Amino acid sequence: MRHHYHTLDVFTDRLFGGNQLAVFPDARGLSPGQMAHIARELNLSETVFVLPPETAAGTRRLRIFTPGVELPFAGHPTVGTAFLLAAIGEIPLTGNRASVVFEEGVGPVEVTIDGDLGKPTFARLAVARLPEIGPPPPGSVDIAALLSLDLKDICDGELRPQAVSCGVPFLFVPLRTIAAVRRARLDQARWERRFARYWAPHIYIFSREAEQPGADLHARMFAPAMGIAEDPATGAAASALAGYLAARDRTPAGTLRWTVEQGFEMGRPSLLYLEADKAEGTVTGIRVGGRSVLLGGGWVDLPVEPGS
Repeated sequence: MRHHYHTLDVFTDRLFGGNQLAVFPDARGLSPGQMAHIARELNLSETVFVLPPETAAGTRRLRIFTPGVELPFAGHPTVGTAFLLAAIGEIPLTGNRASVVFEEGVGPVEVTIDGDLGKPTFARLAVARLPEIGPPPPGSVDIAALLSLDLKDICDGELRPQAVSCGVPFLFVPLRTIAAVRRARLDQARWERRFARYWAPHIYIFSREAEQPGADLHARMFAPAMGIAEDPATGAAASALAGYLAARDRTPAGTLRWTVEQGFEMGRPSLLYLEADKAEGTVTGIRVGGRSVLLGGGWVDLPVEPGS
């Protein structure tokens, strides 16, 4: 049976930037095992398989695979799939806007799509789960060694390493300079010994120094547990990062906003736009959005599996 897919670059407004994504807009007939094999074969950060919804409130059901694992939630696949379905006409834009609900492993994820002249230009997800704080991470000495950095490169005090999850757990490591972010190299052997079994094995580093005008943070993300050496744009991490930052902002109420640049060290510059709502000092909502660009597509031929 022939299954068609599209490829696009997410969290960018230009080809060959952002994070690559493959989307199968109609994955009926594919088994989970076949989905996993396809994701490994395409070898992108994530591949999305779109299925009919299981509830009346859902627009589509998404299954998201890295080359190594299936994820309950991921940001760039969610944003990119919304953009793709609008671009190919499966989600109509009414008045240059549409709202959809994707059924994912974390629960229903709402996505708003903005457009111009009936074509999508920007998509923004709202998290299904508010930030959860993880257990204390390994110490800064271990973290510095993991990243091949000096201890003085790691921030301490209020802005310090902490694990946070909005469905996928990440260890956030604030660094003092953008130079330290650029210089970081993950020590795979040390990661396997000290971090692979930690609650948040995915390592997200950032600084408050940025390269692009208007950007607030410069970031990188390493995820050996997902089969991803480094990711050029990570929406699930950005969701949790918004919670990390909002918890440290003394603004008691209102909407906080940040622009995060990622992927520059990989030659795939990406921009992610974060928002966090607060009421009485508590985070009440988080959104992550960005632009996407269609690149191409193709198809795979697979036998029909019994019961699929």
